[in-house]
Amino acid sequence: MEPMTANHADPDARGDLISYLDFHVEAGVDAALDERPHDRFAEAETAQAPAAPRAEPAPRRAPPRDAPSGEGASTEMRRELPSRDPPPREPPRTYGNAAGAKPGEAADDARARAAQMDTLEDLEALLRGFEGCGLRFTAKNLVFADGNPQARVMFVGEAPGADEDRIGKPFMGRSGQLLDRMMAAIGLDRSSAYISNVVPWRPPGNRNPTPQEIAICRPFVERQIELADPDILVCLGAPATQTLTGTKDGILKARGRFYPYRLRDGREIRALATLHPAYLLRQPVQKRLAWRDFRMLKSALDGSAAGK
Repeated sequence: MEPMTANHADPDARGDLISYLDFHVEAGVDAALDERPHDRFAEAETAQAPAAPRAEPAPRRAPPRDAPSGEGASTEMRRELPSRDPPPREPPRTYGNAAGAKPGEAADDARARAAQMDTLEDLEALLRGFEGCGLRFTAKNLVFADGNPQARVMFVGEAPGADEDRIGKPFMGRSGQLLDRMMAAIGLDRSSAYISNVVPWRPPGNRNPTPQEIAICRPFVERQIELADPDILVCLGAPATQTLTGTKDGILKARGRFYPYRLRDGREIRALATLHPAYLLRQPVQKRLAWRDFRMLKSALDGSAAGK
């Protein structure tokens, strides 16, 4: 089979190459460690080569003639010999609740702390110092929010990707570019929308956040929604929809519907479920469904504006 190159004449093969590179980026392979590939199997065989023979220990030297003899001599020699006891082990490092508490206790701690924050700035500062989620120690940056916190609509995704982790803002990569185009189609942009994620740190390798990680981070995004107080909440993808609405349905069944989202003070705002832009990049044929959802969002925004 002819190797595939970027200058391949076949446009289908070029598209396959781009999809192949996109797959690696989404899997977390987003940086080259060297300019040439390495044969790890050959390196492993080299590492397993027989080691050099051990040198014979040097003969023990006789004590000097004037050294003390008897019981005192053995005691004196023990003092001079170095101790063979192993060095004391350092205690394992702990990062707040990440290693010192169970997930349920960490989530309770997060809920108590988040409830005390009165502004979005305070909440962001709290997250920067929060050590209850292990993702904080594998991510490069906290990805808190982007856009206008006074906007009438708030978009919530699942978790940051590689581009978001590098820049420190949500939806900065190809998914963010598509989201920008989708918003522009109904007259929105980042100055008229507020954007965040359920989990504010990137999971290693762009894997899905675990249920425990979502449970720990959920109080923060819930408090973020309360402080932003949008008219309409848009849940992008199944994880955000299931976390914020409580539905167990898959996103293809849940999308295109408004769910009641209840705030702590008893008020309700409408939450619209729709497809995540990353899913639409993998399944472009489903963009027609997302377009229907965004038309519903546009009608809801126009209706709520007319009612005021």
